[in-house]
Amino acid sequence: MNNLIWFRNDLRIADNASLRKACEGEGVIAAFFFDPRQFDIGDFGFKKTEKYRAKFLIESVTELRQNLLNINIPLLVFHDMPEAVIPTLVTDYRIKNIFLQKEWTRDEAHVLDAVRNKIPDQVHIEESYDQFLFHPEDIPYSDSINIPQVFTQFRKKCEKYAEIRSIPETSSTITQNNIRENDTQIPKLQDLGLSDFELDDRSAFPFQGGEEQALNRLRDYFWESENISSYKKTRNGLIGKDYSSKLSAWLANGSISPRTIYWEIKRFENEVNKNESTYWLIFELIWRDYFKYVSLKHESKIFKIGGILDKIYAWKNSESAKEQWISGNTRERFVNANMKEISQTGFMSNRGRQNVASFWAKELEQDWRIGAAYFESLLIDYDVHSNWGNWMYNSGVGNDPRDRKFNIRNQAERYDTQGKFQDLWLEERLF
Repeated sequence: MNNLIWFRNDLRIADNASLRKACEGEGVIAAFFFDPRQFDIGDFGFKKTEKYRAKFLIESVTELRQNLLNINIPLLVFHDMPEAVIPTLVTDYRIKNIFLQKEWTRDEAHVLDAVRNKIPDQVHIEESYDQFLFHPEDIPYSDSINIPQVFTQFRKKCEKYAEIRSIPETSSTITQNNIRENDTQIPKLQDLGLSDFELDDRSAFPFQGGEEQALNRLRDYFWESENISSYKKTRNGLIGKDYSSKLSAWLANGSISPRTIYWEIKRFENEVNKNESTYWLIFELIWRDYFKYVSLKHESKIFKIGGILDKIYAWKNSESAKEQWISGNTRERFVNANMKEISQTGFMSNRGRQNVASFWAKELEQDWRIGAAYFESLLIDYDVHSNWGNWMYNSGVGNDPRDRKFNIRNQAERYDTQGKFQDLWLEERLF
């Protein structure tokens, strides 16, 4: 009985339910797809995946291939649509079972439906919820419909009643895998229609993709520097790689699981130090979970202009406003610096994201979905649930019960008191 693991946003071998299940078969192959649709122009005029995240993805898949090879599983990589290739894999390799991570948002669901329509009914497809901290079967709600509209209610109830599952052992080497051939190639940026680039030396995210890289960052941030001990104090920083954990990009494509991070925090608390900062990183993991449950509950409404609240605003759609915002040429220096940073590095701090989103939606009153789509294109750590959930939140159509509006200048004075971040990105550079 041959099994196929279809990797999507779970690019790791540790704590991977699909991998564990597939390894129970006689023959195992894995597949990953650089789906051309993910590099096309999206609904709002931006490429769905730009060069920064694409490069990180290529690095992640390259590491995944080597890690799978170490346990005798070939990773077949295709620059093609899954529904165009998987039916052939099913036939050629006599696949009986396909294992993959459960995805429920619009584009991902459409792709799986297209695959289902092209393979024999007797091929078993098994999806696993493998991207949560609190597994859906363990949360104190009967189903996603009952998820509260306010994060604090969700957090407190889950912290009280839900347990974090332990991490099973990583699948051991498959000694008798009868599927070995692999002549597929991992595409380069140019193959995806993107240009190569040099890392900007100002970037707060000078990291590469891949499971080992994620574990290296975990080791450095927790154990070597012990920066986690001051996370709550530094997390609103703007310059450098160590003001926050920077684990979001690896979490987004599944190079590391939230449970891995959680249990490493617990180990750090037991062996080194437990304080408000160590808890606060768990707090942020719960926020990440919450937005996944919000999208699970509200489905495609997270992409609608009225958001999950069906609110009606007189949204504008100004090309000149968009150009000024994207190019960092607005009336707010703090907004401009953050927009320069994302355009030149594919990264922006959490503090920056909240401010530029609030400025776009609340000050300029522009269609918030344009901002969300721009972030989707550029961000290395783009996660569909967190990105669209946060944009709704900051735009008054999501889960913020107070519908806050940021005072950009006060924010700049508070978090960039001496203007160092603004100077870093707005001053002319001499080359």
